[in-house]
Amino acid sequence: MNIHLLKSKIHRAQVTAANVNYEGSLTIAEDFMEKVGLLPYERILCGNLNNGARFETYAITGERGSGSIILNGAVAHLGKVGDRITIMSYAVVAAEQAKSWKPRVIVLGQNNVVENARGI
Repeated sequence: MNIHLLKSKIHRAQVTAANVNYEGSLTIAEDFMEKVGLLPYERILCGNLNNGARFETYAITGERGSGSIILNGAVAHLGKVGDRITIMSYAVVAAEQAKSWKPRVIVLGQNNVVENARGI
C-alpha cells in the first residue's frame, strides 16, 4: 500500500508580488525550494492565511536569496502583496517507509527570513 504524505512545506511565506499577466504558477526563491526539496514545475498546493483561499499550481524557480514569493496568472487574484501563504507538496510513500517519514519544512518570518527548519 502507498500513502500520500507531506513532502515539502514553506510555512508563512509572505507574497512579494503578483502578476496576473504571467502564464501561471508560483515563483519561489531558489534557496527556499532547495531547502525543502521542491523541484521546478512540481505540483504544489497553497493556502492563503489572510483570506482562506486554497489553490493548486506548480513551482517555478525565483532568484536565489531574493525571498521571492510571486503569485502568477490566475492565482494572482487569490492573494496580494503581504499576504502569508503556506506552500505544500506531497509524495506517494510506501506504508513501511511512512512510519519514519519526515517532511522538509521551513517557517518564514519578517522579510521571508527562515526562522525555523525541520527535517532538513
